[in-house]
Amino acid sequence: MPRVLHQLKVDLGDRSYPIIIGQGLLGTSDLSSYVAGSQVMIVTNETIAPLYLERAKECFPGKTVDSVVLPDGERYKNWEVLNLIFDALLEKRHTRKTTLVALGGGVVGDMTGFAAACYQRGVPFIQIPTTLLSQVDSSVGGKTGINHPLGKNMIGAFHQPEAVLIDTDSLLTLPPREVSAGIAEVIKYGLIRDVDFLAWLEGNIDGLVDRQPEVLAEAIYRSCVCKAEVVALDEREGGLRAILNLGHTFGHAIETFAGYGNWLHGEAVGTGMIMAADLSEREGMINAEQLETVRALILRAGLPALPPQNMTPEDFLNLMAVDKKNVDGQLRLVLLQAVGNAVVTSKAASGNLDATLTHFCQRQ
Repeated sequence: MPRVLHQLKVDLGDRSYPIIIGQGLLGTSDLSSYVAGSQVMIVTNETIAPLYLERAKECFPGKTVDSVVLPDGERYKNWEVLNLIFDALLEKRHTRKTTLVALGGGVVGDMTGFAAACYQRGVPFIQIPTTLLSQVDSSVGGKTGINHPLGKNMIGAFHQPEAVLIDTDSLLTLPPREVSAGIAEVIKYGLIRDVDFLAWLEGNIDGLVDRQPEVLAEAIYRSCVCKAEVVALDEREGGLRAILNLGHTFGHAIETFAGYGNWLHGEAVGTGMIMAADLSEREGMINAEQLETVRALILRAGLPALPPQNMTPEDFLNLMAVDKKNVDGQLRLVLLQAVGNAVVTSKAASGNLDATLTHFCQRQ
């Protein structure tokens, strides 16, 4: 039986939208009230389509529903594949009253949102995320975009969805590696803003890895609450929202160096969070015990603790130099003032950063 377990709102005034979390929601929920016109274009990929596309179509009774199926993988998050969405919209004669629907993980969500921001100068879209990472992070907040060979997510737009529908049952078909990648973003919320949630995670991380339904729903809900609060306060990342990038500057460098898709985003972020915690300890913000708390929790989630074996400190510095958070040529990093309290700073001592990079690149 379908069950709505949690519902919350991203409060952005007249652009506010609901996040609906539950079990068995795909194919049983009616999302037609979030579609202004008569046309719907579902964007998914070749892995998700056989599993959930027909059920997703049933969420839009009375609408004309078309679909486009993209290749699966981070390496396809580019202009060429983005154009497949525009091709489908134009071939099916979708107007500016159409609504796009993202059915898939973070890559599908980011590309669908970017396509919606661009098509006829902007049309609505709905998020139906099917991976843990996309459910707790990328489907909420309106960040959309594609990758460039020189940097991840460097081309995109802010474009908020009309609604986010999260069916935890879709996580049952995920490979274990994808579950662990999603848990990285869940851990992030505890580290940056919610020490009580972090304590809850320490006691429930094994249930999360094992995909226990109640544990999953609670972790997704608390993650979405945290992200919704931050987005409501700073929609376009003018300040506070940048704390959501804990571990991402290091992580994006790893993803770009390794080649998009060879490391999952959450795997790179997991390693990046350990590196950020290490630098925070060298800066005197947290102590060695707190650093070990971060490291141990990430390892319990099944995530890597070290960057690619052949990556050098120079590789990191060159790739981190094009990070979106940098301002006027200054490297800005998200560090931990304390466990549960993050800060964005451009004042980390270069010697400490070099020490962190050397430490991890030497396989310590």
